[in-house]
Amino acid sequence: MSNQIVPPYLLENIAATDLPRASRAAQQTLATPREHRAPASRTQLELSVENGDTLVATSEPAPDRTIADAGHAQNLPGRTVRREDDPPVADAAVNEAFDGLGTTFNFYWEAYRRDSIDGKGLALDATVHYGRGYDNAFWNGERMVFGDGDGEVFRGFTSNLTVIAHELTHGVTEDSGGLDYSGQSGALNESVSDVFGVLTEQWSLGQTADQASWLIGEGLFAPSIHGVALRSMKAPGTAYDDPALGKDPQPATMSGYVHTGDDNGGVHINSGIPNHAFYLAASAIGGHAWEKAGRIWYDTLTGGSLEPSAGFAAFAQATITTSTGLYGADAAETEAVRSAWKQVGVLEG
Repeated sequence: MSNQIVPPYLLENIAATDLPRASRAAQQTLATPREHRAPASRTQLELSVENGDTLVATSEPAPDRTIADAGHAQNLPGRTVRREDDPPVADAAVNEAFDGLGTTFNFYWEAYRRDSIDGKGLALDATVHYGRGYDNAFWNGERMVFGDGDGEVFRGFTSNLTVIAHELTHGVTEDSGGLDYSGQSGALNESVSDVFGVLTEQWSLGQTADQASWLIGEGLFAPSIHGVALRSMKAPGTAYDDPALGKDPQPATMSGYVHTGDDNGGVHINSGIPNHAFYLAASAIGGHAWEKAGRIWYDTLTGGSLEPSAGFAAFAQATITTSTGLYGADAAETEAVRSAWKQVGVLEG
């Protein structure tokens, strides 16, 4: 099953409205299957000359991007329209996708010395103009796929960096051992993507934790929609409140945890709880959130000790253990992480 940035409950609300284009687009988006595919690694190697005549193989961490155009069909990959060394083209969606993939690659390398999604130079491929009015973007295990939006509720999905980084991070999670896409582990899977989605944006803008918006998908909504983004990590449940969309249902604490069988056990709704925990920890630590709070979450995700079925409490304890190893059990960073999980009700106060 492919991951997607717009949750099904939101699309279902839109499908039930009397907005003609948006309703039809949402119905079609919900009905479109998204096959998950296994990616294949590709490491970039260059030969350089040293000491006059010695050939040495060196790995150069640089993105290897290919953008395709589906031409409003739903067949992947589509027609290749831009490769890594090509100049910008006339199509803004192609250039936005190209730039977003590159910024995400650069973020992971500069912040965590991770060479692409798999850490081994995986090529970054994407397809734009998928379907007609397609109201989503997703990672299918092999490539990013972007719809153009319906024009009444959603704009094109290539325009937002948090969307691109969120979806590519699903690939990082998958490569790191995965988090089962159901219930609390599924909500953690979504939350981790939100975390590194906002961190990529903050890194690209040079923002500190107190300067950032902490919004996922800011600017995706059409001007007539009453909402600022798909989700807010700072204040879950406040991202939108609109007749067409309904009210943002995300809880910020365990007191509002939603027990449901929909959306794989509420993975997009309940992700608000670990999202808010990260926001609280990063804000308490201060500075650039990717440097300390992000490092704790990254090392927890990629360290190899996290069970795929981990729930909120197990993940919380793992982040505390990671922070203890990095900074010490009594360090301010560790106390900030511990306090954040208590504030959202995952750990006892």
